[in-house]
Amino acid sequence: MTTKDVATKLVDYVRQGKIFEAQTELYADDITYIEPESAMAPHIIKEKAAVADRGKQFAAMIEERESSTCSDAVTGANYFSISLSLDATMKGIGRQILDEVCV
Repeated sequence: MTTKDVATKLVDYVRQGKIFEAQTELYADDITYIEPESAMAPHIIKEKAAVADRGKQFAAMIEERESSTCSDAVTGANYFSISLSLDATMKGIGRQILDEVCV
Protein backbone atom coordinates (compact mmCIF):
# COMPACT_ATOMS: atom_id res chain seq x y z
CA MET A 1 0.00 0.00 0.00
CA THR A 2 1.37 3.43 -0.92
CA THR A 3 1.59 6.40 1.44
CA LYS A 4 -1.30 8.01 -0.46
CA ASP A 5 -3.38 4.81 -0.06
CA VAL A 6 -2.79 4.78 3.71
CA ALA A 7 -3.59 8.50 3.96
CA THR A 8 -6.81 8.11 1.98
CA LYS A 9 -7.94 5.13 4.09
CA LEU A 10 -7.17 6.98 7.32
CA VAL A 11 -9.15 10.04 6.24
CA ASP A 12 -12.08 7.81 5.22
CA TYR A 13 -12.06 6.03 8.59
CA VAL A 14 -11.81 9.28 10.57
CA ARG A 15 -14.64 10.91 8.64
CA GLN A 16 -16.82 7.88 9.41
CA GLY A 17 -15.92 8.07 13.12
CA LYS A 18 -14.03 4.76 12.90
CA ILE A 19 -10.84 5.83 14.66
CA PHE A 20 -10.22 2.50 16.38
CA GLU A 21 -10.69 0.57 13.14
CA ALA A 22 -8.13 2.88 11.51
CA GLN A 23 -5.66 2.24 14.31
CA THR A 24 -6.14 -1.52 14.09
CA GLU A 25 -5.66 -1.67 10.33
CA LEU A 26 -3.21 1.12 9.59
CA TYR A 27 -0.97 1.74 12.62
CA ALA A 28 2.33 -0.14 12.91
CA ASP A 29 2.80 -2.37 15.97
CA ASP A 30 5.82 -0.27 16.99
CA ILE A 31 4.14 3.14 16.50
CA THR A 32 5.41 6.14 18.45
CA TYR A 33 2.56 8.56 19.14
CA ILE A 34 3.65 12.06 20.12
CA GLU A 35 1.38 14.72 21.62
CA PRO A 36 2.41 18.25 22.63
CA GLU A 37 3.76 18.44 26.18
CA SER A 38 0.69 20.50 27.09
CA ALA A 39 -1.67 17.66 26.12
CA MET A 40 -4.12 16.14 28.63
CA ALA A 41 -2.30 12.80 28.48
CA PRO A 42 1.28 11.51 28.32
CA HIS A 43 2.97 13.12 25.36
CA ILE A 44 4.93 10.10 24.09
CA ILE A 45 3.24 6.73 23.79
CA LYS A 46 4.89 3.69 22.21
CA GLU A 47 3.31 0.53 20.81
CA LYS A 48 -0.05 0.06 19.13
CA ALA A 49 -1.84 -1.38 22.20
CA ALA A 50 -0.81 1.59 24.37
CA VAL A 51 -1.99 4.04 21.69
CA ALA A 52 -5.33 2.21 21.54
CA ASP A 53 -5.66 2.42 25.34
CA ARG A 54 -4.89 6.16 25.19
CA GLY A 55 -7.60 6.57 22.54
CA LYS A 56 -10.16 4.72 24.67
CA GLN A 57 -9.30 6.92 27.67
CA PHE A 58 -9.73 10.04 25.56
CA ALA A 59 -13.05 8.81 24.12
CA ALA A 60 -14.29 8.15 27.67
CA MET A 61 -13.60 11.80 28.52
CA ILE A 62 -16.03 13.02 25.85
CA GLU A 63 -19.43 13.83 27.30
CA GLU A 64 -20.94 15.17 24.07
CA ARG A 65 -19.49 15.51 20.57
CA GLU A 66 -20.73 18.64 18.82
CA SER A 67 -18.81 18.26 15.56
CA SER A 68 -15.55 17.09 14.08
CA THR A 69 -13.71 17.60 10.82
CA CYS A 70 -10.83 15.95 9.01
CA SER A 71 -9.04 17.59 6.09
CA ASP A 72 -7.90 15.85 2.97
CA ALA A 73 -4.40 14.44 3.34
CA VAL A 74 -1.31 16.17 2.03
CA THR A 75 1.16 13.48 1.01
CA GLY A 76 4.85 13.52 0.24
CA ALA A 77 7.20 10.55 -0.12
CA ASN A 78 6.76 8.45 3.04
CA TYR A 79 4.76 10.98 5.09
CA PHE A 80 1.38 12.64 5.11
CA SER A 81 -0.45 15.22 7.19
CA ILE A 82 -4.08 15.85 8.03
CA SER A 83 -5.79 18.54 10.04
CA LEU A 84 -8.29 17.41 12.68
CA SER A 85 -10.76 19.47 14.66
CA LEU A 86 -13.06 18.31 17.47
CA ASP A 87 -15.72 20.42 19.16
CA ALA A 88 -16.84 18.48 22.23
CA THR A 89 -17.93 18.81 25.81
CA MET A 90 -15.33 17.07 27.96
CA LYS A 91 -16.26 15.56 31.32
CA GLY A 92 -15.24 17.89 34.14
CA ILE A 93 -13.74 20.42 31.73
CA GLY A 94 -16.59 21.76 29.61
CA ARG A 95 -16.79 22.51 25.93
CA GLN A 96 -13.49 22.53 24.09
CA ILE A 97 -12.42 22.97 20.50
CA LEU A 98 -9.37 20.86 19.84
CA ASP A 99 -7.44 21.51 16.61
CA GLU A 100 -4.36 19.64 15.51
CA VAL A 101 -2.20 18.81 12.56
CA CYS A 102 -1.27 15.13 12.46
CA VAL A 103 1.81 13.79 10.66
